[in-house]
Amino acid sequence: MKKFFIYLIVFIFICFILPAFFTKGAIQLAFMGDEKDKTSETQEDNANQQEQENADTQNVEYDYKNYGTIKLLHHETGEVEEVNIDEYLYHVVSAEMPVDYEMEALKAQAVVARTYTIYKINNKKHDNADICDDSNCCQAWVSKDVRFSRWEESKREENWKKIQDCVNSTKGLIITYNNEPINAFFHANSGGKTEIPVNVWGGTGLPYLQVVETAGEEGYQQYNSEVELSNDDIINKLKEKYEDIQIDFNNDEDIKILEYTDSGRVKTVKFGNHEIAGTEARTIFGLRSTNFEIQKSDGKIKFVVKGYGHGVGMSQTGADSMAKQGSTYDEIIKHFYVGVEIKDINSL
Repeated sequence: MKKFFIYLIVFIFICFILPAFFTKGAIQLAFMGDEKDKTSETQEDNANQQEQENADTQNVEYDYKNYGTIKLLHHETGEVEEVNIDEYLYHVVSAEMPVDYEMEALKAQAVVARTYTIYKINNKKHDNADICDDSNCCQAWVSKDVRFSRWEESKREENWKKIQDCVNSTKGLIITYNNEPINAFFHANSGGKTEIPVNVWGGTGLPYLQVVETAGEEGYQQYNSEVELSNDDIINKLKEKYEDIQIDFNNDEDIKILEYTDSGRVKTVKFGNHEIAGTEARTIFGLRSTNFEIQKSDGKIKFVVKGYGHGVGMSQTGADSMAKQGSTYDEIIKHFYVGVEIKDINSL
């Protein structure tokens, strides 16, 4: 009888209790699997939704009240072309800033270029056009075909989309001071400090264009340069402007920097019997900037130059450096242009 009860208990355990246990475990595992699937689906849906929202932001049509179309003068052909302002900016940004710079730097460039364009429209240089494609006059512009020819083939479409995204994500935004578009100067590399316009072009200056420091520009060594000229070359180049030039190359006082600007650039430099502006010396000797030192040895003069460009406004390498350190495009803009606001152009 005792064995009978033992067999009965084992039989009940095997037939009823054990299956119930495994069934419950299977149900729990199935439930957990369902929950995991639901979580994954939710995360995927959220990611897709965010991606779609980003795409919608990039592709949204912005209705410019006044500046949607501009007249672009191609200086080589004399042709004037009517173009959509943001389509125009794709070509400007791709011409003015390296595409491998950080996104926030490229966005800053897009807003700066749009602002510069609006300023030029309101302060025209050309009778039959709003702006031209000559960087020495207005700002650079390059056709898509030419731009693509200079990029690695496998990266062309990706690079172009990056440029488009930077322009499209800032549609309608410009930089203002006292509710007016600013004269948004920019340059390649400041050498660590920007310059005020009065030291470059004269005039009375602009309150939003001040000397500002930018950390990190020393990492862009490709913008440092040297120009070495013989004593005869120095004389010949100066004679084009100053026929009576006389220099005693054995006298250290005859070639000497006399004065610097607050940003550390050369303001006045002496060459023999003439004292000339640093900006003029830059032009005469083909220097990349007025941030230079002079070294003399063995019948030659060497100009050791820091930076590239006039130094006024936004430094492009400075913008890239700030972006690498986590700054957003609006923070970059407000660093280089003092006391400005970024506004929707339709609100002005």
